[in-house]
Parts: sequence; structure tokens; C-alpha cells
Amino acid sequence: MMGEIEVLQPGLFSTIQDYGRMGFQKYGVPLSGAMDTYAAKTANLVLRNKVSDAVLEITQMGPKLKFHQPAKIAIAGADLSPRVEGRAVAQNSVVKINSGEVLSFGRRKIGCRAYLAVKGGFKTESIFESRSWYEGITTYFKLEKGLKLAFEANEKEKAEINAGLKPLQDYIRSGEIEVYPGPEYDVLCDAQKLLLEKTEYGIGKNNNRMAIQLAEPLVNELDAIITGPVLPGTVQLTPSGKMIVLMKDAQTTGGYPRILQLSEKGMNALAQKVMGDRIKFKLRPY
Repeated sequence: MMGEIEVLQPGLFSTIQDYGRMGFQKYGVPLSGAMDTYAAKTANLVLRNKVSDAVLEITQMGPKLKFHQPAKIAIAGADLSPRVEGRAVAQNSVVKINSGEVLSFGRRKIGCRAYLAVKGGFKTESIFESRSWYEGITTYFKLEKGLKLAFEANEKEKAEINAGLKPLQDYIRSGEIEVYPGPEYDVLCDAQKLLLEKTEYGIGKNNNRMAIQLAEPLVNELDAIITGPVLPGTVQLTPSGKMIVLMKDAQTTGGYPRILQLSEKGMNALAQKVMGDRIKFKLRPY
């Protein structure tokens, strides 16, 4: 039996995401997928879902959602003060919701993105082997008022799910971003390399699922490069010295020097930062 979750208020920017569209980048299709894969996986594991099941990624200000059938949910990642019918609910634990009850979110306490999983995963449309929303590919690219999200409503389960998890939370608070040298890293001079490791950078106002621009520049005396492949986590150095960190909805090619590459751990940490937060790159050798 399929259940429905009605969007009463969409929040700031909430999207359905899974692990992304693997294998389609050669056609120019962005990877997409959860910005913080660790938090998305945690929410699914609490419910004994597949780690690849679709979740709702909620950015900074959460939505208000009405459940038309009973459901089991779990929330991980940023703490956006989730409540069911006005009652505060714990994160990283199974939360039972009755038919007709409303899940809402309040003040942002820590982090940027929370992940809402429902038992069995969200059953939105799958395009190019993924349910991840992306404008121009899927019917919707963010929650809209009145939209109804489908999920598999299994009222009777073989066994109750009562366990919770104690996932790592330090990365949400930490400003350390793990990176590796990018393809053009060795073209940088020693002074530039030292600045990359010693400077604390601020998250600029231009940040979204496509890219995050850092506030402080790095003097750029590099020649332009021939357009080449880029990945989520690629740090590009623009001619003006601005550094742009590509995120999950980024393009698949670019013409700026690729000086660093974030690890998955670094991507998860950066995905939880908001404008004004400070970060520092932690360079790891390959």
C-alpha cells in the first residue's frame, strides 16, 4: 500500500535525493545525490532501509509535512528542531507518525542540511536510474506547497524497529575540510600551496547545490587550461582568484585550474556549512 505525505509548507529548499545518477556524467548529466552522504546513509540505516533509498534533503529552514498514512521516519544531519504535532522528536532514532499528524521544523541549531528518511524510502519518479531531483531532468526540483510525496506504507512489519544510532557529529561542527591535490595543484607555486593550507576561508554568499564560493581569494597567476572533466568536490581557481568548490549538482566539465579535490568526508563537512562559517583545508597525500 502506498502512502502520501502532503507538503503544507515547502521550507527554504528541500529536495528528494539518493546516491545520484552514476554513469551518466559522460553525457553531461550532473551526478546530483545527497550533499552529505553520511547523514543520508545514517537516516536510512536507522530504519533498516537500503543506504541508497531516496531521502528528503532539507536545507536550513525545514518544511511542514502532513502524513496521510502511518509511517516510521528518521532524521539525521543538521539539527533543525524537528517536531511532530508540536512535540520535539529525537534525531538518529525511529519516530512513529500516525495518520493525520504533521511534522515541522523550527530553529536551526547546528549544521545546514538535515535528512528525512521514511521506512522503505520515498517512491518518487526514477529517471536515469535515480530519484534525485534536478531542474530540467525531473518533474520537480524542490518541494512545492500542495505536492504529495509517495512512500510505501507498511503498517505490519515482521519486527519492530526500536534501535537508534550514535553517528559521528563532530564533522558538522568542525571547520576542517579534507582535500587531496587536484590535477593542477603542482602548477601552483610554493607560496600559494602554503596559503592554501594555512588560510582560514569563509563561506561566501554564493553557495548552493551546484557550488560553494569561498570569500577569500588566492592570487592566480596560472594560465588557462583546456576544458577538462570535473567532479563534485573539485576546487576551481578562477582568473580573479576566487575559489569555487563544485558540489553535487555541478557541471561535468570546466576550464578553470583544478587545484584541490575534496574527499567524501570533506564533502560531507562542507555540505553542513552556512554563509559566514569558516573552514580550513587539510591536505592529504594520494
